[in-house]
Amino acid sequence: MKLLELQRTMARAVMQPLTFTERMQRTAPDGQPMRAYAARFIKPNDRLTSFERLEIYNRQYWFRLLSSMVEDFPGLRAVLGASRFEAMSKAYITDCPSRSFTLRDLGSQLESWLHKNPRWAGKKQTLALDIVKLEWAEIEAFDGKAEPPLRPEDLSANAGADLRLRLQPYIQLLSLRYPVDDLLLEIKNTSEENEVASNAFQERRKHKRVQTVAKLKPAAIALAVHRIDNSVYFRRLEPEEFALLTELKQGRTLQKAVAHAFIETKIPPQELPALVQRWFHNWAALGWFCQSDQKTETSPRSTNPMNRKPTGAGRKRKIV
Repeated sequence: MKLLELQRTMARAVMQPLTFTERMQRTAPDGQPMRAYAARFIKPNDRLTSFERLEIYNRQYWFRLLSSMVEDFPGLRAVLGASRFEAMSKAYITDCPSRSFTLRDLGSQLESWLHKNPRWAGKKQTLALDIVKLEWAEIEAFDGKAEPPLRPEDLSANAGADLRLRLQPYIQLLSLRYPVDDLLLEIKNTSEENEVASNAFQERRKHKRVQTVAKLKPAAIALAVHRIDNSVYFRRLEPEEFALLTELKQGRTLQKAVAHAFIETKIPPQELPALVQRWFHNWAALGWFCQSDQKTETSPRSTNPMNRKPTGAGRKRKIV
């Protein structure tokens, strides 16, 4: 058996879903008994059969991916409940198996997959999609590349109607229907509290908070997810502020971006110049605008394929 064929043969077995009892299935992907399938490319030893040796890899593959889903989507887990989230994760990974060298990319298709499979969230579909969108944006903001920022004085010197400003690649602009930023922060804070409280108590507290948010009437929320010193922040935006940033991100000139962003505004015209000036000053101070002709910086995540992104305190969520 050639190396490529061997790799594909083993991958098909390793990526096959586990049984209900979390053991390797008895039937191989090609329909033959798994024991015969394993014996084709794995030798037994004095302690384990070919089947048992292959089963170790099969189980560890699934345990690692499922734990990664819990790590990356604690908000969705709180919305769905632990059991339903685990079942959903198994279905998602089966339909969208890992194709990347890093587990960081495992949840990249989750939002679109949930759109196509609404039965998992049921009546909480809108809330679930919002929180998945936020949690994936958090990953993108933490791992996204950063380019040399424009300083406030650079922005003032180059201001003009035809100016085109580029946003940092790591900045994520989200239009949400529920206040899931507050919900996610509370879920994370609850999980990071000291362990005096029981797991059951924490789960009840999360469930109560999720139910409270789910009963709220949908309200449009604009959010910027960005990064400062390797920490991720959530910043709520005014509708016009969000619209202006979106226009700039799409490559509009400054003049066109401002014109489009304020078409339906109720802000008095005399207040607009000072308001826009304050927004631009804040954005520039945060380093949100970047230069386009210099070498980019590396993201905070290591490029070593054996490493995962930092967890817990290494990937902070804050509101500014």
